[in-house]
Amino acid sequence: MIIQKFGGAAMKDRTMRRLCIERIQEGLISYDKVIVVVSAIGRQESPYSTDRLLSITPSFKSSTASWDLAAACGELIASAVLSAELEEAGISNRVMHSVNSGIKTLGPFGNATIESIETSYIEKSLQDYKCLIIPGFQGMSVGGDYMTLGRGGSDLTAIALGSSLNASHVEFFKDVPGVMSADPHIYSNAKKFDSLTIDEFLPLLDCARPIIQKRAALHAKETAIPLCVRGIAVAEEGTWITPHSS
Repeated sequence: MIIQKFGGAAMKDRTMRRLCIERIQEGLISYDKVIVVVSAIGRQESPYSTDRLLSITPSFKSSTASWDLAAACGELIASAVLSAELEEAGISNRVMHSVNSGIKTLGPFGNATIESIETSYIEKSLQDYKCLIIPGFQGMSVGGDYMTLGRGGSDLTAIALGSSLNASHVEFFKDVPGVMSADPHIYSNAKKFDSLTIDEFLPLLDCARPIIQKRAALHAKETAIPLCVRGIAVAEEGTWITPHSS
């Protein structure tokens, strides 16, 4: 079993989501079972992005229950859309959301932490479905409220699920072929790293646009789960991030 995480850029339109479906099909062939974690569709300009949903009314106040409830809707919509398109492609699946995801959170609204993951719901569903979809960026408080995990929190969702379920590894799909030495959109001579240890990877996240959330990467270090950062457009090796040097 593997975890595959698809971000907003990968989910932004039907053409890109066809690539997501291809990567999921490959994962099912190679690993038999795939748990998919999704971010909200698109970025600021998308009508279903988190930022647009939170702009519906100026009455939304950050770090409140209503803010988090609205923010969580982006990943729920993305999960429903991908689920329908997977079914259309012949891939049976189930969306595991709210209490069925088993993700229990605590702390402040808007920047909660994952307290624990009750995996029994997921494990039971994996008996009937080889592909499950779990909305990223969110969990449930002890009182039953949606809580979000901060900017980039879907990355944390994916890694926490991977470690709790003893997945082979966690794959992150991006618009670049892997972890690069510099931003390839700015520097044409940027090179892809074939592999990095987690300690080599962490300093590369101290920038304005880290390739994954640093808090998520720290969780990967703590739980020693391997990561792979790959390009969404082609079925090729990306950058492997290992707990220790080989």
